[in-house]
Amino acid sequence: MTLSVRSDRKLIQATERSERFVLAEITAPAARREGGRPPVNLAFVLDRSGSMGGDKIRLARLAVEESIARLHETDRFSIVAYDDHIDVVVPGTLATAEARRTALARLREIDARGSTNLGEGWLRGAEQVAETLSAEGVNRALLLTDGLANVGITDRDELARHAGELRKRGVSTTTFGVGDDFDEALLQAMAAPGGGHFYYIAAAESIADHVTSEVGEALEVVARDVTLSISVHEGVGVEVLSPFPATSRSGRTEIVLGDLTAEEQRQLVVRLDFPYGQIGHEAVAVFALADRDEVLSSSSERLAWDYADTKANDAQERDAAVDRAVAQVLAARARQEAIGINRIGNFAASRRLMEGVITHLRAIGSRDMEVRTIVDQLHLDADGMAAPMMEVDRKELYARESYVMASRSSEGKARKAKPAPTPRPKP
Repeated sequence: MTLSVRSDRKLIQATERSERFVLAEITAPAARREGGRPPVNLAFVLDRSGSMGGDKIRLARLAVEESIARLHETDRFSIVAYDDHIDVVVPGTLATAEARRTALARLREIDARGSTNLGEGWLRGAEQVAETLSAEGVNRALLLTDGLANVGITDRDELARHAGELRKRGVSTTTFGVGDDFDEALLQAMAAPGGGHFYYIAAAESIADHVTSEVGEALEVVARDVTLSISVHEGVGVEVLSPFPATSRSGRTEIVLGDLTAEEQRQLVVRLDFPYGQIGHEAVAVFALADRDEVLSSSSERLAWDYADTKANDAQERDAAVDRAVAQVLAARARQEAIGINRIGNFAASRRLMEGVITHLRAIGSRDMEVRTIVDQLHLDADGMAAPMMEVDRKELYARESYVMASRSSEGKARKAKPAPTPRPKP
């Protein structure tokens, strides 16, 4: 496991508060070869409401079939189907050949009907996982839906709170939204505190690819419940801009990154707010990685900023890589918020929000070409937000920005470290 941290600038103001950004980059180790991989315990929670009829439910069943075919007999799985009623189609079981045959037969009986009790269906799936938690492996509920939660628990904040509580008990949550009628903000709000991932599936034909890819990541986990802690001096404010749960207490902020797969790369952006201080003194922040099973080697990094006068602060160089990461995250946050405002028809407010972020980004990185490109695209998007948008465009844009903020690929999948180039043989 490697950790690197860098700041946009090295000096801070002596006579006023200073805002500085930090980019933290983490690379997970390669897969363990000795002793095989840890077991997984997965619940497949399928929406079978009326809108899932036809290809959606057929392809969802196929995705589960392909996923359980990848499991070993030491793994566990369960299947829950929900509409306005909840059925535990397959209770939690070891993935033996007989259990898989039984699951395939019962899967074929699932058909679309009724309303969408998303909350209870998901909680029932999480319950199946929680009853037989794997002490060494990954315990995760995989929720797939194409509609709005319109029965049972429907409040976004309440569902997100439940997801966070389940994560603390060892059960993570990944969500998949299919088509154009689900609530993308809800599914992201459940996945982020739930320690899992959010995926947007535009076409039913891609259901199996996304679900099996997520299962594949669960099978490659090398570190569970990874956290990044930041320790700072009294009076220094810490704000995590990337969408990872964080808690702060007594000068220490702990950020929950969830599980990391083999050679996965994550990055996150943090904003620090420094009080004034004496010229020549320094302010320090210590960044440290940890995980539940202590499989990671101890990794920590120290950053220091020197207090200086205004002239020195104004003349200092900026770190372009940090500016670019900050611009990407702030632009993504702005787009997601503007999408929600656009949906309710307040087009002028949506555009004003975007323009405010554009002004801020121009101030922090106007000399860097990549930051200017991000700003130019944000300006074009602001024009688009000033008029009604098609729902498919909202969904695609929202998901794209979710992936950017969570440091995922353009398809929502884990970003992997690039292999080192093979040296050429000497002539």
